[in-house]
Amino acid sequence: MKVTKIYSVITGLILIVLTSCINEDLNIDPNRPTFVPTTSLIVTAEKKLVDNLRNESVSLRGSALFVQQLSQNTYTSQSRYDIPFGYSAEYWSELYKVLNNLQEIIDLNTDPSTKDIVTASGAGRNANQIAISRILKSYAYYALTDVFGNIPYNSYGNNDPDFQALQQNPDNITPKYASQEKIYPDILNELKQAADTLLKYSNEVTFGKSDIIYAGNNGKWAKFANSLRLRFSTRLKAKNPDLYQSHFSDALNKGVFTSNDDNAVYKYSTVAPNEAPLYRATVTANRKDFAISHIFVNLLKGENSQLPVADPRLSVYALKNSAGNFVGLPYGMTEAQAGKFSAQNISLPGALYNAANYGEVLQEYSEVAFLISEFNEWSQSDYEKAVKASLEKWGIPSADIQNYVNALPAANQRNVLNQKYIALFTQFLESWSEYRRTGYPNFLVKRNDVVFNGIVEGENVSYTFNPLFGDGGVPSRLYYPVKEQTVNKESYQDAIASQGGDVIETKLWIFK
Repeated sequence: MKVTKIYSVITGLILIVLTSCINEDLNIDPNRPTFVPTTSLIVTAEKKLVDNLRNESVSLRGSALFVQQLSQNTYTSQSRYDIPFGYSAEYWSELYKVLNNLQEIIDLNTDPSTKDIVTASGAGRNANQIAISRILKSYAYYALTDVFGNIPYNSYGNNDPDFQALQQNPDNITPKYASQEKIYPDILNELKQAADTLLKYSNEVTFGKSDIIYAGNNGKWAKFANSLRLRFSTRLKAKNPDLYQSHFSDALNKGVFTSNDDNAVYKYSTVAPNEAPLYRATVTANRKDFAISHIFVNLLKGENSQLPVADPRLSVYALKNSAGNFVGLPYGMTEAQAGKFSAQNISLPGALYNAANYGEVLQEYSEVAFLISEFNEWSQSDYEKAVKASLEKWGIPSADIQNYVNALPAANQRNVLNQKYIALFTQFLESWSEYRRTGYPNFLVKRNDVVFNGIVEGENVSYTFNPLFGDGGVPSRLYYPVKEQTVNKESYQDAIASQGGDVIETKLWIFK
């Protein structure tokens, strides 16, 4: 797999004036940079990372549908698990471009000919630039391996011969696919080492305003890395209990998110082309393809027997229909069936997160508290902290928060994970991963389940869910890009032989 390095031009960067003197003896313009500044690379990498995490194909037409929080009003085949191969190709290639940008930052900070130059103008010391790049690389690799399984992977701190992605000089266009069994422990080590570095220099600033997520705050980045360790070590809870316990405990001791002030958020702009992905897919495109599913609306209305409590987040997550009611769109209908439900009569996505300048969340305190509740054998106090944090993040009044928490069913595995499912709304990849890890929520529809009973155009009808591909349940993965089957055929075939067929029902190692 060969990935071309792309250095995007960032709106607002001041162009270097090329009228200054040239040293003719050396034929070098001393004022012309010979490489892209790391501040430009980081702002490009962060935006492209989040753009791809939340892109229309793999997020809105993929994981958001798989967890059945959104439903399609038109072109409903993706909600029935007919996923075009092109969706995978774009997601795969764009995330590897992100990884190349981040690797370039690391290379510039380790190359003796550039390492002193790249720390200028407030970019920060070499070690800190490398540490933040390692964190974002870990996130990008998680976004790839949780979707596909075995992938080309590389590491800053581990020279495992199976870690062959991004190799250059000479280019390696046929890298091996590393197994998840190796990838996940290495991601944990990358995050641990990065966090330890940033804690050492916690009062320093790295990348400054070019860092959209934390504005260069090393202490915040360290908390983010340790909080991600909670997420990823929990993936290994059943497969490697000792690693789970050691990373989770160490991360807690060194510092994780303790409030919404710590949340890792990438805030978009109201100015084109930097609007949020959902806004671009709906408002900019003037489309109403997505509505809130009947499964999710009914849960939030308190009509699901597992959670008979009305959730005040409903008015944030969903818009009322033209009649002033919250009405979920039946999930997974055929196009003919969905065409009978006008956009005026169902609940579309809420205005708060469908805004141009919405802040997309990479991780938040609520998730951290849920993970701690699980670590502490489904503790009630951490469960309540998690729910409160989610409600506060969405701006719910304090009185309504307390009333809701007081009415919650007691903490246990099902109830904690159901609330986590609600709190992860808009973080669809992680919600899908949690479903595959735990099996919760256990009320998502599967083949032949009834999704609508009622009157449509004067007739009593009953619609059932009939997926077009898969085994009838939620997909376990997406297909590898078709190009991999030709460009990197041997590695592709090895991956298939190792983990199972290149089909959506193949369960990934981390979720078995």
